[in-house]
Amino acid sequence: MNVGDKAPEVLGLDEKGEQVLLSRYKGRKVVLYFYPKDSTSGCTAEACSLRDRYADLQAAGCEVVGVSVDSQASHRKFIEKQSLPFSLVADTDKQLVQQMGVWGEKSMYGRKYMGTFRTTFVINEEGIIEKVFLPKEIKTKTHGDQVLAAVSEA
Repeated sequence: MNVGDKAPEVLGLDEKGEQVLLSRYKGRKVVLYFYPKDSTSGCTAEACSLRDRYADLQAAGCEVVGVSVDSQASHRKFIEKQSLPFSLVADTDKQLVQQMGVWGEKSMYGRKYMGTFRTTFVINEEGIIEKVFLPKEIKTKTHGDQVLAAVSEA
């Protein structure tokens, strides 16, 4: 998905097993961030950066929703351990990652495997994607600052 595209209404089930709909955040921007795996160093740094800027993001009219293909139980542990104030969608059937174009072949140490590309979409109040942070642009330790700067200038 690209800037100007309409984001899907159904995002999936969160850590509590509740359906997350884009319309739940009507009137607010949604920072929809995709990450590879709960409790890994880069993903923890990214989640904590967004957590640390969460109040500022909310003040800027944003809501944060994280997505990975991990289970609801894994998400609950990750949220609890890192005191995350936002929901995490458990995309275990890989429907949303595929729909958003962030699932594909990756390579580590010469080994190829399928996985989630770290990507963040800023979705405006009408459900239209207005900014995309691609994997090479995301700095996990300061991603909250990156997102805040982008929504502040929009």
